[in-house]
Amino acid sequence: MAGIPFDRVPPRCLTLPFVVRHTCLTMATASIRDLRNRFPKIKKMVEAQGEVIVTDKGLPKYKLTLFTPKKSRKAPSAKDYMARLARHQARPISAAAAKALQNENRGSR
Repeated sequence: MAGIPFDRVPPRCLTLPFVVRHTCLTMATASIRDLRNRFPKIKKMVEAQGEVIVTDKGLPKYKLTLFTPKKSRKAPSAKDYMARLARHQARPISAAAAKALQNENRGSR
């Protein structure tokens, strides 16, 4: 840095706090530290651009994209609550079976 006074040269050991995120014309990148510390900003980037490349130690490792659930083609059928109730209720016994059960319970009384 010839020609610049020494007191005006920025120290090389300092780093800027928000230099980690980079945005290009085609994609946005964020580090894992950015995800931990500034997730709301990364979330807005994903919503705005559709995807964000996540880097680990400066190398691209993961891709964050918006989740779009698949739309079902047909509407879910209505529940038949009466049929469901009938399946879970006890079955009535016949008159002959009821009479036999009563006689068996009475014994020799």
